[in-house]
Amino acid sequence: MSVHAARAPSPQSPILLREIVGSVAVLTLNRPAARNSLSEAMIGQLHASLNAIAEDKHIRAAVIAANGPAFSAGHDLKELTARRTDADRGRAYFAQIMTACSAMMQAIVRLPKPVVAAVQGIATAAGCQLVASCDLAIASDEAKFATPGVDIGLFCSTPMVALSRNVPRKQAMEMLLTGEPVTAERAHEIGLVNRVVPAGTELGAAIELAQQVALKSAYTIKLGKEAFYRQADMSLADAYRYAAEVMTENMMARDAEEGIKAFIEKRAPTWRDE
Repeated sequence: MSVHAARAPSPQSPILLREIVGSVAVLTLNRPAARNSLSEAMIGQLHASLNAIAEDKHIRAAVIAANGPAFSAGHDLKELTARRTDADRGRAYFAQIMTACSAMMQAIVRLPKPVVAAVQGIATAAGCQLVASCDLAIASDEAKFATPGVDIGLFCSTPMVALSRNVPRKQAMEMLLTGEPVTAERAHEIGLVNRVVPAGTELGAAIELAQQVALKSAYTIKLGKEAFYRQADMSLADAYRYAAEVMTENMMARDAEEGIKAFIEKRAPTWRDE
């Protein structure tokens, strides 16, 4: 199945499309009429797909993309509002959704394989959070990013977690306090995305980047990704202590032995992913 065929929605299309391009899994949000909002079902399917990717040894990287003009408008506000009639005015359901969404976002971070966002349109609130949660991000030059919850009396507190771990505090606070969207170029300047490409080429660029990383040792990528996120929350001394332990463990790996030997012998390494 081609990338373009997979992205063409039909009335019977599922809300999340899945396809394999080489060793890369492409997950495409497919609720264009709802601006790809993260409904309860979408959150559940994304989480389940991430778990499946983690277990599939043939998949070495993942891309999260979207159909339609919007990447994702965040939580499905109509779905949430419908629970205002519950006896508790929706409190239990709101807590359930926020917990489920937070767990899905963390599943991206904990996935032992790199995840690349391909952002073709606007990503707001939890949609912006989804981009920030990915390890890498490619944006169309038409994409925009915002955390506009403040405009409707709902501060983007959960998106704030991922956003504030991607961009400097002052820039994160400006986005959170004003709700104003930032352009793709501005998102690149502050570190929210890695690259900005011409509109229509973002998915191909994201897959290409994912395939580039997929050529590396899966063991090394798994070890390095976990170490990256763990050390980020440590003090400088603890981070260096932990990183030294990781380096030592990595040096004992078969792939490090093979990689160093291949470098010395001026040949391409043959990975065993161990």
